[in-house]
Amino acid sequence: MADKKRLIVGMSGASGAPLTVEILKQLNQLEDVETHLIVTHSAELTLVQETDLMPAELRKMADVSYDIDSVGAEPASGSFKTIGMIIVPCSMKTVAGIASGYSDNLLLRAADVILKERRKLVLAAREMPLSTLHLKNLYEVSSLGAVVMPPVPAWYRKPASLEECTRDMAGRMLQQFGLDTGIKEWGGLL
Repeated sequence: MADKKRLIVGMSGASGAPLTVEILKQLNQLEDVETHLIVTHSAELTLVQETDLMPAELRKMADVSYDIDSVGAEPASGSFKTIGMIIVPCSMKTVAGIASGYSDNLLLRAADVILKERRKLVLAAREMPLSTLHLKNLYEVSSLGAVVMPPVPAWYRKPASLEECTRDMAGRMLQQFGLDTGIKEWGGLL
């Protein structure tokens, strides 16, 4: 696996667990990508609520999985080479932690490292409506270099199902890392 591109996939406790599952499915189709998964305790609860998967099953979808409390694991160091990190879904608590540099778990520490190393950090920020404090924190992480990419469906594609929307959003998020999962490009207006 040494010649593979490493991507850290984080999951925090906001609604959107099916999107995490889809991201991992799409990444598993790419032979040149190695996935490193970090899941918060709240995300484990959300996973069980929103999908038919248990946390152990989600972890098996990644090449490597880490305990959230293992702040000394590889992703906590800048010498751990990656193409970046995606946090999907990304709770407002996680956004606030990243914005303030409060790295009290591996997910937040890994995001902090990604930013300090000037690597790509994509946050699938998930909340509605957004408070002024949420907007302030989202502005802060964006100004630090993160890409704020809320999971918003592309209705112009006329998706036939929620699963199709989820596939499309996951593919668009992975394009941020230069990864091609076969998502159709915008063809312009007729």
